Amino acid sequence: MSEAEDELVIAISSMDEVRALELTDEHISNNVDPEEILQKCRAAMDIVGQKFEANEYFVPELILAGDMLEQISAKVKPLLSNHAGEQKKSGGKVLIGTVHGDLHDIGKNIVTFMLDVNGFDVIDLGIDVQPRDFIKAIEEGQPQVVGLSGFLTLAFDSMKETIEAIEAAGLRDNIKIMIGGGQVDEQIRTYTGADAFGLDAMTAVSKCKEWIGVSA
Repeated sequence: MSEAEDELVIAISSMDEVRALELTDEHISNNVDPEEILQKCRAAMDIVGQKFEANEYFVPELILAGDMLEQISAKVKPLLSNHAGEQKKSGGKVLIGTVHGDLHDIGKNIVTFMLDVNGFDVIDLGIDVQPRDFIKAIEEGQPQVVGLSGFLTLAFDSMKETIEAIEAAGLRDNIKIMIGGGQVDEQIRTYTGADAFGLDAMTAVSKCKEWIGVSA
């Protein structure tokens, strides 16, 4: 059976929340490797992303998908320690947060999840994050990549301000910065001073692999 035909993948990608959570519980009861469960979530989110790009799904579906991932993660991640999950984190370190003035986190949470299941060590600062908090986290965590998320148009100014603050702190040369969320494009990337922009979670994963030198 291919991943696209897997029951859990179908349940998540078709927005059947009740069935997705039931199948997750069944997998756990049957001692399915938690990494395998997360891999199925990743496959499902690939499908959700494709449907979003094709205008088959919209923001409400992304919100529901994000909620399902959060619930499934809460069930599965406590089991990872028994499978040496943390030892598999070899993809590098990524710091992510929604910039100040913006309280949206669905897109950020999906990116965080996808980075996590792809082997990255993710530091999530949450929402409405001030430039000084990004700077402190960079100094303490030493990430290779920083992701700035924002949905509102006002977030573009906050992204620019944050990147300028990182540069003023002398930290810009040591990291790559990606922006995402809302209507980001090449013009906004240039305006903010970021190294790249991402329109979806898998773009973020691919760019982090490229920057950090992790094989796909």
